[in-house]
Amino acid sequence: MRPTSPDRATPEGTPAPGSNAGRWLRRYGPPPTTAEATLVCLPHAGGAPTFFRDWPAHLAPSLDVIAVCYPGRQDRFDEPCVTDMTTMAGEVAAAVVPLAERGPLALFGHSMGAAVAYETARLLQSRRGIRPAHLFVSGLVPPHRVLPGIRHLKSDAALASDLLEQGGTDSRVLADEELRALVMPAVRADYELIETYRHVAAAEPLDVPITAYFGRDDARTPATVMPEWRLHTNAPTETRSFAGGHFYLQQQRRELTKDIRSRLEPCKAHSSMGCSHSMVRNRCIGP
Repeated sequence: MRPTSPDRATPEGTPAPGSNAGRWLRRYGPPPTTAEATLVCLPHAGGAPTFFRDWPAHLAPSLDVIAVCYPGRQDRFDEPCVTDMTTMAGEVAAAVVPLAERGPLALFGHSMGAAVAYETARLLQSRRGIRPAHLFVSGLVPPHRVLPGIRHLKSDAALASDLLEQGGTDSRVLADEELRALVMPAVRADYELIETYRHVAAAEPLDVPITAYFGRDDARTPATVMPEWRLHTNAPTETRSFAGGHFYLQQQRRELTKDIRSRLEPCKAHSSMGCSHSMVRNRCIGP
Protein backbone atom coordinates (compact mmCIF):
# COMPACT_ATOMS: atom_id res chain seq x y z
CA MET A 1 0.00 0.00 0.00
CA ARG A 2 1.28 3.43 -0.85
CA PRO A 3 2.24 5.48 2.22
CA THR A 4 0.17 8.51 3.09
CA SER A 5 1.67 11.97 2.79
CA PRO A 6 1.83 13.64 6.22
CA ASP A 7 0.36 16.82 4.75
CA ARG A 8 -2.38 14.89 3.00
CA ALA A 9 -3.76 13.54 6.25
CA THR A 10 -4.43 17.03 7.59
CA PRO A 11 -4.33 19.44 4.64
CA GLU A 12 -3.97 23.08 5.57
CA GLY A 13 -5.24 26.08 3.71
CA THR A 14 -8.55 26.81 2.07
CA PRO A 15 -8.93 26.26 -1.67
CA ALA A 16 -9.44 29.56 -3.43
CA PRO A 17 -12.72 29.90 -5.41
CA GLY A 18 -12.91 29.05 -9.08
CA SER A 19 -13.26 25.97 -11.26
CA ASN A 20 -9.55 25.21 -11.59
CA ALA A 21 -8.39 27.35 -8.69
CA GLY A 22 -9.67 24.93 -6.07
CA ARG A 23 -7.00 22.43 -7.04
CA TRP A 24 -4.13 24.86 -7.54
CA LEU A 25 -4.59 27.71 -5.07
CA ARG A 26 -4.57 27.88 -1.26
CA ARG A 27 -5.44 30.71 1.10
CA TYR A 28 -4.17 30.66 4.70
CA GLY A 29 -6.47 32.53 7.00
CA PRO A 30 -9.76 34.29 6.22
CA PRO A 31 -10.07 36.23 2.98
CA PRO A 32 -9.87 40.02 3.26
CA THR A 33 -13.21 41.77 3.61
CA THR A 34 -12.17 43.93 0.67
CA ALA A 35 -9.25 42.63 -1.38
CA GLU A 36 -7.57 45.63 -2.97
CA ALA A 37 -4.90 43.45 -4.59
CA THR A 38 -3.93 39.79 -4.80
CA LEU A 39 -0.46 38.30 -4.40
CA VAL A 40 -0.01 34.79 -5.81
CA CYS A 41 3.03 32.98 -4.38
CA LEU A 42 4.77 30.11 -6.16
CA PRO A 43 7.03 27.75 -4.17
CA HIS A 44 10.53 26.51 -4.96
CA ALA A 45 11.40 23.02 -6.25
CA GLY A 46 10.03 20.45 -3.84
CA GLY A 47 8.15 23.20 -2.03
CA ALA A 48 4.54 23.38 -0.90
CA PRO A 49 2.07 26.25 -0.39
CA THR A 50 2.55 26.02 3.38
CA PHE A 51 5.91 27.74 2.84
CA PHE A 52 3.87 30.96 2.57
CA ARG A 53 1.25 30.30 5.25
CA ASP A 54 2.50 33.05 7.59
CA TRP A 55 2.91 35.68 4.86
CA PRO A 56 -0.59 37.15 5.32
CA ALA A 57 0.41 38.18 8.85
CA HIS A 58 3.32 40.21 7.43
CA LEU A 59 1.43 41.85 4.58
CA ALA A 60 -1.37 44.40 4.43
CA PRO A 61 -4.82 43.18 5.64
CA SER A 62 -6.29 44.33 2.33
CA LEU A 63 -3.88 42.14 0.35
CA ASP A 64 -5.21 38.69 -0.50
CA VAL A 65 -2.28 36.25 -0.31
CA ILE A 66 -2.75 33.06 -2.33
CA ALA A 67 -0.21 30.21 -2.54
CA VAL A 68 0.07 27.72 -5.39
CA CYS A 69 -0.04 23.98 -4.70
CA TYR A 70 1.73 21.99 -7.40
CA PRO A 71 0.51 18.44 -8.12
CA GLY A 72 2.16 15.57 -6.27
CA ARG A 73 2.20 17.06 -2.76
CA GLN A 74 -0.08 17.69 0.21
CA ASP A 75 -3.73 17.02 -0.71
CA ARG A 76 -2.66 16.60 -4.36
CA PHE A 77 -0.32 13.77 -3.39
CA ASP A 78 -1.94 11.21 -5.71
CA GLU A 79 -1.84 13.48 -8.78
CA PRO A 80 0.97 13.08 -11.32
CA CYS A 81 3.71 15.67 -10.96
CA VAL A 82 4.26 18.16 -13.78
CA THR A 83 7.72 18.09 -15.35
CA ASP A 84 7.13 20.52 -18.23
CA MET A 85 7.26 24.29 -17.80
CA THR A 86 4.73 25.03 -20.54
CA THR A 87 2.18 22.77 -18.89
CA MET A 88 2.85 24.10 -15.40
CA ALA A 89 2.64 27.77 -16.38
CA GLY A 90 -0.48 27.14 -18.44
CA GLU A 91 -2.27 25.49 -15.52
CA VAL A 92 -1.27 28.22 -13.08
CA ALA A 93 -2.31 30.97 -15.52
CA ALA A 94 -5.73 29.37 -15.97
CA ALA A 95 -6.16 29.10 -12.21
CA VAL A 96 -5.36 32.75 -11.46
CA VAL A 97 -7.46 34.34 -14.21
CA PRO A 98 -10.50 34.69 -11.89
CA LEU A 99 -8.26 36.49 -9.37
CA ALA A 100 -7.05 38.92 -12.02
CA GLU A 101 -10.62 39.75 -12.98
CA ARG A 102 -11.39 41.18 -9.55
CA GLY A 103 -8.47 43.61 -9.23
CA PRO A 104 -4.67 44.06 -9.37
CA LEU A 105 -2.78 40.77 -9.44
CA ALA A 106 0.90 40.33 -8.55
CA LEU A 107 3.06 37.20 -8.73
CA PHE A 108 5.89 36.14 -6.41
CA GLY A 109 8.04 33.09 -7.10
CA HIS A 110 11.13 31.73 -5.43
CA SER A 111 13.81 29.71 -7.27
CA MET A 112 11.95 27.35 -9.63
CA GLY A 113 8.78 29.20 -8.65
CA ALA A 114 10.29 32.40 -10.06
CA ALA A 115 10.56 30.80 -13.50
CA VAL A 116 6.97 29.53 -13.24
CA ALA A 117 5.79 33.00 -12.16
CA TYR A 118 7.61 34.62 -15.09
CA GLU A 119 6.18 32.20 -17.65
CA THR A 120 2.73 32.56 -16.08
CA ALA A 121 2.96 36.35 -16.42
CA ARG A 122 3.89 35.95 -20.07
CA LEU A 123 0.87 33.74 -20.73
CA LEU A 124 -1.46 36.06 -18.89
CA GLN A 125 -0.28 39.01 -20.97
CA SER A 126 -0.03 37.33 -24.37
CA ARG A 127 -3.01 34.97 -24.31
CA ARG A 128 -5.40 36.41 -21.73
CA GLY A 129 -4.84 40.12 -22.19
CA ILE A 130 -4.06 40.45 -18.47
CA ARG A 131 -1.05 42.50 -17.40
CA PRO A 132 -0.05 41.68 -13.79
CA ALA A 133 0.57 44.67 -11.57
CA HIS A 134 3.98 43.35 -10.55
CA LEU A 135 6.27 40.34 -10.94
CA PHE A 136 8.49 39.49 -7.96
CA VAL A 137 11.23 36.96 -8.72
CA SER A 138 13.47 35.55 -6.02
CA GLY A 139 16.55 33.34 -5.99
CA LEU A 140 16.75 32.82 -9.75
CA VAL A 141 18.96 34.23 -12.47
CA PRO A 142 17.22 35.85 -15.46
CA PRO A 143 15.51 33.21 -17.62
CA HIS A 144 17.97 33.43 -20.51
CA ARG A 145 20.69 32.41 -18.05
CA VAL A 146 18.95 29.33 -16.65
CA LEU A 147 21.20 26.43 -17.63
CA PRO A 148 20.23 22.81 -18.32
CA GLY A 149 21.03 20.30 -15.61
CA ILE A 150 21.08 16.60 -14.80
CA ARG A 151 20.49 16.58 -11.05
CA HIS A 152 17.01 15.15 -11.63
CA LEU A 153 18.69 12.03 -13.05
CA LYS A 154 20.78 11.42 -9.94
CA SER A 155 20.04 9.28 -6.90
CA ASP A 156 17.70 10.25 -4.07
CA ALA A 157 20.75 10.67 -1.85
CA ALA A 158 22.30 13.14 -4.30
CA LEU A 159 19.07 15.13 -4.54
CA ALA A 160 18.74 15.16 -0.76
CA SER A 161 22.30 16.43 -0.46
CA ASP A 162 21.54 19.25 -2.90
CA LEU A 163 18.44 20.23 -0.93
CA LEU A 164 20.38 20.31 2.32
CA GLU A 165 23.10 22.42 0.71
CA GLN A 166 20.52 25.02 -0.29
CA GLY A 167 19.23 25.17 3.27
CA GLY A 168 15.50 25.24 2.62
CA THR A 169 14.54 21.73 3.75
CA ASP A 170 14.19 20.28 7.22
CA SER A 171 17.06 17.82 7.60
CA ARG A 172 14.84 15.56 9.73
CA VAL A 173 12.54 14.93 6.77
CA LEU A 174 15.42 13.84 4.56
CA ALA A 175 16.99 11.73 7.32
CA ASP A 176 13.82 9.67 7.70
CA GLU A 177 13.73 7.02 4.96
CA GLU A 178 9.94 6.85 4.81
CA LEU A 179 9.45 10.61 4.65
CA ARG A 180 12.24 10.99 2.11
CA ALA A 181 10.56 8.39 -0.11
CA LEU A 182 7.37 10.45 0.06
CA VAL A 183 8.87 13.79 -0.93
CA MET A 184 11.45 12.69 -3.49
CA PRO A 185 9.08 12.11 -6.44
CA ALA A 186 7.90 15.73 -6.27
CA VAL A 187 11.44 17.00 -5.74
CA ARG A 188 12.74 15.03 -8.74
CA ALA A 189 9.86 16.22 -10.94
CA ASP A 190 10.48 19.85 -10.01
CA TYR A 191 14.19 19.52 -10.68
CA GLU A 192 13.38 18.04 -14.08
CA LEU A 193 11.01 20.92 -14.80
CA ILE A 194 13.58 23.64 -14.13
CA GLU A 195 16.56 21.74 -15.56
CA THR A 196 14.80 21.10 -18.88
CA TYR A 197 13.35 24.61 -19.08
CA ARG A 198 14.56 26.62 -22.07
CA HIS A 199 13.67 30.26 -22.36
CA VAL A 200 12.17 31.21 -25.71
CA ALA A 201 12.13 34.90 -26.48
CA ALA A 202 8.73 36.33 -27.35
CA ALA A 203 7.96 38.84 -30.06
CA GLU A 204 7.22 41.34 -27.31
CA PRO A 205 8.66 41.26 -23.79
CA LEU A 206 6.52 41.70 -20.72
CA ASP A 207 5.07 45.09 -19.92
CA VAL A 208 5.16 44.37 -16.18
CA PRO A 209 7.40 45.88 -13.47
CA ILE A 210 9.88 43.30 -12.14
CA THR A 211 11.64 43.25 -8.79
CA ALA A 212 14.36 40.62 -8.45
CA TYR A 213 15.45 39.52 -4.96
CA PHE A 214 18.44 37.37 -4.04
CA GLY A 215 20.68 36.41 -1.15
CA ARG A 216 24.12 37.97 -1.19
CA ASP A 217 25.71 34.64 -0.22
CA ASP A 218 23.87 32.63 -2.86
CA ALA A 219 26.35 31.46 -5.50
CA ARG A 220 23.44 30.53 -7.77
CA THR A 221 22.40 34.17 -8.20
CA PRO A 222 25.48 36.29 -8.89
CA ALA A 223 24.86 39.98 -8.23
CA THR A 224 26.44 40.86 -11.58
CA VAL A 225 23.75 39.08 -13.63
CA MET A 226 20.58 39.75 -11.63
CA PRO A 227 20.02 43.21 -13.22
CA GLU A 228 19.61 41.41 -16.56
CA TRP A 229 15.99 40.74 -15.61
CA ARG A 230 15.52 44.14 -17.27
CA LEU A 231 15.87 42.41 -20.64
CA HIS A 232 12.55 40.67 -20.15
CA THR A 233 10.20 43.60 -19.64
CA ASN A 234 9.52 47.03 -21.07
CA ALA A 235 8.53 48.22 -17.60
CA PRO A 236 10.90 49.32 -14.83
CA THR A 237 13.01 46.73 -13.03
CA GLU A 238 14.76 46.79 -9.69
CA THR A 239 17.15 44.38 -7.99
CA ARG A 240 17.48 44.02 -4.24
CA SER A 241 19.82 41.83 -2.21
CA PHE A 242 19.45 40.51 1.33
CA ALA A 243 21.87 38.93 3.76
CA GLY A 244 21.80 35.15 3.44
CA GLY A 245 22.02 32.31 0.95
CA HIS A 246 19.54 30.71 -1.41
CA PHE A 247 16.83 30.63 1.25
CA TYR A 248 17.56 34.09 2.60
CA LEU A 249 13.79 34.71 2.68
CA GLN A 250 13.38 32.43 5.69
CA GLN A 251 15.51 34.71 7.85
CA GLN A 252 14.57 37.92 6.04
CA ARG A 253 10.83 37.26 5.77
CA ARG A 254 9.80 40.42 7.60
CA GLU A 255 12.02 42.72 5.54
CA LEU A 256 11.14 40.97 2.28
CA THR A 257 7.39 41.14 2.82
CA LYS A 258 7.73 44.77 3.91
CA ASP A 259 9.42 45.56 0.62
CA ILE A 260 6.77 43.69 -1.38
CA ARG A 261 4.01 45.50 0.49
CA SER A 262 5.55 48.89 -0.26
CA ARG A 263 5.65 48.13 -3.98
CA LEU A 264 2.06 46.95 -4.12
CA GLU A 265 0.58 49.92 -2.24
CA PRO A 266 0.55 52.21 -5.33
CA CYS A 267 -1.16 49.48 -7.36
CA LYS A 268 -4.19 48.99 -5.18
CA ALA A 269 -6.22 51.76 -6.78
CA HIS A 270 -5.48 50.57 -10.30
CA SER A 271 -6.77 47.81 -12.52
CA SER A 272 -4.56 44.74 -13.07
CA MET A 273 -4.70 45.79 -16.70
CA GLY A 274 -2.86 49.01 -16.10
CA CYS A 275 -1.02 49.70 -12.87
CA SER A 276 1.70 52.14 -13.88
CA HIS A 277 3.26 53.63 -10.76
CA SER A 278 6.78 54.96 -11.21
CA MET A 279 9.87 52.98 -10.29
CA VAL A 280 13.59 53.51 -10.79
CA ARG A 281 14.68 51.39 -13.73
CA ASN A 282 17.57 49.02 -13.10
CA ARG A 283 18.31 50.18 -9.62
CA CYS A 284 20.33 47.76 -7.45
CA ILE A 285 20.16 48.32 -3.72
CA GLY A 286 20.89 46.54 -0.46
CA PRO A 287 18.66 46.07 2.55
